[in-house]
Amino acid sequence: MKKIIPAIIAIALIIIIIVFAGGLTFLQRFGYSNEHRDLKGYYNLEGDSDVAIVLQDEVIDIKARLIEGVCYLSYEDMCSLLTDRFYVDEQDNLLIYATANDLRINKIGEKGFYPSAVIVTDSSSPSSYNIEGELTDTDYTVSMYKDDVLYVALDYIKDYADFSYELYQNPNRIQMRTEWGSRKTATVKKNSAVRYQGGVKSDILREVAKGEQLTVIEELEDWDKVKTDDAIIGYIEKKHIESVRDEEEIPVTTRISDEYTRIAKDYKINMAWHAIYAASGNDTFDEAVNGTGTMSIIAPTWFSLSDNNGSYRSFAGGDYVSRAHARNMEVWAVLDNFNAGEISTYEIMSYIGKRQTLIKNLINDVTTYGIDGINLDFELVPTEAVPHYVEFIRELSIACREAGIVLSVDNYPPQGGNNYNLKEQGICVDYVVIMGYDEHWAGCSEAGSVASIGFVEQGIQMVSKDVPADKIINGIPFYTRVWKTKDGAVSSEALGMSQAAEFINKYDIDMSWDDTTCQYYGEKEMNGTLYQIWNEDPESIATKLNVMDNYGLAGVAEWQLGMEDKAIWGTIDEYVKR
Repeated sequence: MKKIIPAIIAIALIIIIIVFAGGLTFLQRFGYSNEHRDLKGYYNLEGDSDVAIVLQDEVIDIKARLIEGVCYLSYEDMCSLLTDRFYVDEQDNLLIYATANDLRINKIGEKGFYPSAVIVTDSSSPSSYNIEGELTDTDYTVSMYKDDVLYVALDYIKDYADFSYELYQNPNRIQMRTEWGSRKTATVKKNSAVRYQGGVKSDILREVAKGEQLTVIEELEDWDKVKTDDAIIGYIEKKHIESVRDEEEIPVTTRISDEYTRIAKDYKINMAWHAIYAASGNDTFDEAVNGTGTMSIIAPTWFSLSDNNGSYRSFAGGDYVSRAHARNMEVWAVLDNFNAGEISTYEIMSYIGKRQTLIKNLINDVTTYGIDGINLDFELVPTEAVPHYVEFIRELSIACREAGIVLSVDNYPPQGGNNYNLKEQGICVDYVVIMGYDEHWAGCSEAGSVASIGFVEQGIQMVSKDVPADKIINGIPFYTRVWKTKDGAVSSEALGMSQAAEFINKYDIDMSWDDTTCQYYGEKEMNGTLYQIWNEDPESIATKLNVMDNYGLAGVAEWQLGMEDKAIWGTIDEYVKR
């Protein structure tokens, strides 16, 4: 017996060792990992000032920055995430937000801002100015440059965009919300852990206690994707949560009240541009408007930028306005930038002093002559000047709104990418005008229609994405082009409607309806030259007007008075009276 007992003990020890080893193996294979994930690496944070952003329920690549305890976004990231309506005046180092009625200005690098800034300019030095108004203090620097990147404080941006954010540290991260709706929440049933992935061996992101509330992002078979109340997203075993329910989120509305009132006509607009090339051109008013039927607005090309300080030459005349008003017509005076060889649109638009000087002079002239509206016709604006031009539109809209003056802006159809921020125009101005012509223009290397129906409709469709239909006026041409092709060289000549009809009759060109362009097309070879014409006549114009009516546009504009066959006004009248 004495010999058996040691053997039994040895066997028992061996069994215990085997069981213990098996238990360890089981635990290693199937037990819960206690390893914690490095959260700084999880959020991909490199520097101590980096701040991860959880947008709604997703960690995004964009980072905020923590500077002296204040959260900042780069200007570029602010534009993509929250609002693109701030303007950076690089010439004068200003961060500007144009509301419907005033300018809110922060001097970059400083605390505080002017909530209703008044710009006082010096006529002897157009680019110089002073800001008048009471400074509103902030206990943080509103905006600043760091490593040549402009940053704007989130607490400042909240006045101009609806969003919320909460900052958490160790590591730095913010929960940001820009959308609100219904979300699923759940209660932690027992002390557990939110893990990096769904599995007991996955690293722990954060331990959670019984009773904590979690947002359920995605329900899976055994694990649910969740978010803790301090913006850590991971996975928890389904058996460790209970009371999954839907909760309605309360939207955050932090931005200032900003109502954009507009002057909206209660009739379908019929507007025509009147090309005035000298003061004497005003004398052609009666001749130009006789027989124009329901034409309600005339737009004389009176103002044109004349130097890089924002000055302009003017052919405005009070008698012209009086004669228009006597015919129940409004006058929307045109301001253009056509002196491209003499001026730089960028140089004028990029200085707040020059913009404001131009605006004040315009409003003064409009008031002096009793003009009803301003029609901006800026073309070939260089890409680098577009943001400054758009800011000019915002600032001009404030002055027009205060003075009760209609503001309309002419735009290319955006097919070619020429887009002067139509979305912003749709907010600020009274009417957006599409110049629905010049599909093929003088410098084209191929012959084609000036305004095919496909070109016109596509332009309307694209503008309608950003601008309400009741703000859109579509421009139509009172001209066509005769194209000449000889030895591979293409040239053209613009002809008014009557001239084009005379050309067709003179050379006996056979015209036939083209269903693709919805115009009568004709061609003829004479003396080795191929002549082609896509004609504008009452039928082609009626087709365009029908499309415009289908989209519920505010009305029509015509380029230009004097090029039309007077009979066309009957066709336009039918459209206006519908």
